[in-house]
Amino acid sequence: MRIAIIGAGNVGGTLGRRWAQAGHDILFGARDPGSTKTREIVASCGGQARATSPAEAAARADVVVLAVGWHVVQPVVESMGDLAGKIIIDCTNPLDENLQLIHGHHSSGGEMIADIAVGARVVKAFNTVTWEVMANPDFGDEPATMFYCGGDSASAEVVESLIRDIGMEPCNVGGLEMCRYLEPLAMIWILEFRIRRQSGDYGFRLLKRTSAEAKTE
Repeated sequence: MRIAIIGAGNVGGTLGRRWAQAGHDILFGARDPGSTKTREIVASCGGQARATSPAEAAARADVVVLAVGWHVVQPVVESMGDLAGKIIIDCTNPLDENLQLIHGHHSSGGEMIADIAVGARVVKAFNTVTWEVMANPDFGDEPATMFYCGGDSASAEVVESLIRDIGMEPCNVGGLEMCRYLEPLAMIWILEFRIRRQSGDYGFRLLKRTSAEAKTE
């Protein structure tokens, strides 16, 4: 699969490396494809990646991953042109400069992106853990859970497969309106990691018990 990653920061770079290791072709869409930082990230993908403009990356890709700061989401999405029919994985959280949530419960960043990217199939994913957990999702014998929502059944299957490709357990929580809960959920790790300066190795795990196990309690 050809994946366009818009943004070459920690999240975009980590996902690009993990998916390159899984055999996917990566296109990094960057403002300056020739910058030292972007070239280093491309090189870290072991020959499975190259850099270009966001518009070209989106046009050539099967899946577009949005991994930029919230303050530039609208101009970046608009710069990519016609996205109708494209699967967009939205990794963003709508935060202000003080790392406080701007939207939540009555609206969401994911739904706003769907309004901007007319006709795109937007799926929210990779917003509820740090990039360190994406790089290594194993907690002992258990992988971290990645909650995701949105899109139609076909796009959800694609995103589920990509989540598994980086070693996380996917959990589909419903339609795109569920971004109103996943984005506030991200505030738990943002508070711990970014504000309290705790470890970035902070993930979530959905535990399931069978009916037979419950009866033995």
